Amino acid sequence: MTGLYHPCYNRFVMLNLNPATLISRVLTLIIALTIHEFAHAWTATRFGDNTARANGRLTLNPLSHLDVMGSLMLLFAGFGWAKPVPVNPYALGRNSPSALMWVSLAGPLSNFMLAIIAAVPLRLGLVSPFTVVGGLDFLPTPYAFLQEFIFINLMLMLFNLIPIAPLDGDKIADYFAPPPLARALETIRPYGPILLIAVLFVPRYLGIDVFGWMMVPALPNLWFLLLGGG
Repeated sequence: MTGLYHPCYNRFVMLNLNPATLISRVLTLIIALTIHEFAHAWTATRFGDNTARANGRLTLNPLSHLDVMGSLMLLFAGFGWAKPVPVNPYALGRNSPSALMWVSLAGPLSNFMLAIIAAVPLRLGLVSPFTVVGGLDFLPTPYAFLQEFIFINLMLMLFNLIPIAPLDGDKIADYFAPPPLARALETIRPYGPILLIAVLFVPRYLGIDVFGWMMVPALPNLWFLLLGGG
């Protein structure tokens, strides 16, 4: 594992961003969040729910998907969100009991696929860490950009798999959970946003980084899986 990204989470949330890192994150957010939400919309449409299409979300136009506050939070705090894709569970349910689960899984899965694609040139050694774009030091090198791209997409995937509403993991867990656990998830679902905020923010006042705990060791292990020890 490269030392630059160890520990992964602590490295990401540092606020002393240089211009190259900031440019990398902005470009990555535009791509990653857009693809994530488009994947939800495309999958829902494939299952027969046209709600996303009717609301202009079946598009790769970033302006249709990005949320200003959510993007800024991900840029500086290490977690964030885009505009949720509207879905009609009843329209989905007519075609498959698992449709809502697949629609929810499509977003995190798209981020994992993006990370895999970006990892290929790094894993094969096709990109040099010392190449400077056009001689401009303030621009990210292709190597640094791909690292940031992989890291953010892995964070998006893991964050959205947390089984708390309104994150994607809630619907995924609901599909696979045994009846007692499914009932428990249904009970806490209306309080999901408050619970999520409490889990992420309140422990920090006590010196406990719950979000970092949730990301590690998954992040380093996924990083090693995609890139090896390089």
